Amino acid sequence: MTETNSAMSGLLLTFLADVRLPVGAHTQSAGLEPALQAGMPAGAVDRFIRTRLETVTEVEAGTAVVARAVELSGGDLAAVESAWAARTPSRALRDNAHQLGRGQSRLLATLWPTERDHHDARYCRAIVLGVTAARAGLDAHDTARLVGYDDLQAVTSALLKLEPGDPVEVAALTRDLLSEVEAMADRVAGLTAPEQIPAHAAPQLELWTERHAHTTERLFRA
Repeated sequence: MTETNSAMSGLLLTFLADVRLPVGAHTQSAGLEPALQAGMPAGAVDRFIRTRLETVTEVEAGTAVVARAVELSGGDLAAVESAWAARTPSRALRDNAHQLGRGQSRLLATLWPTERDHHDARYCRAIVLGVTAARAGLDAHDTARLVGYDDLQAVTSALLKLEPGDPVEVAALTRDLLSEVEAMADRVAGLTAPEQIPAHAAPQLELWTERHAHTTERLFRA
């Protein structure tokens, strides 16, 4: 990759990770609100994020990387969707991912439209992110970084609303966990086929999300 292309890729990554994009990111705490409501102390947020990056976020990132590869090859994204669903047992998580996928699909169809737009399909957010990465020109590593960083900042941004504190300390927490995002991206960047998507389980996170979906006393959707 030339220096110019590398700089452009960095700008695209920054653009796609911007929480101000109209894709519904403001409705998400990445599971933090359910965890705090279940009694997890705010001081355990760093461990919470590390656990996500090693489990559910790695599944999402692997799905996005494979979706990118399938989109570039003209393959069938339905097989990626089936593999992701088999690795996401929580119905609440799947429903939320599809709602976010609709918002991401609208952005994709507007900014990078093609004749392959899947107007009748309802893919999860990770798949639409992978397709977006393919059309925008992000490589596989940056696609995984995008998913990992988005999850990290969703938690830390929500932390400031749920347990208000010094924003500088939260920024330091985010910086300290960037290496964990990079390590996760390294693990999944080479994936190209649905059967290669990691199958990590996080039953406690899923249980908290299921309970959260049935409460009306909440600030975030998930």
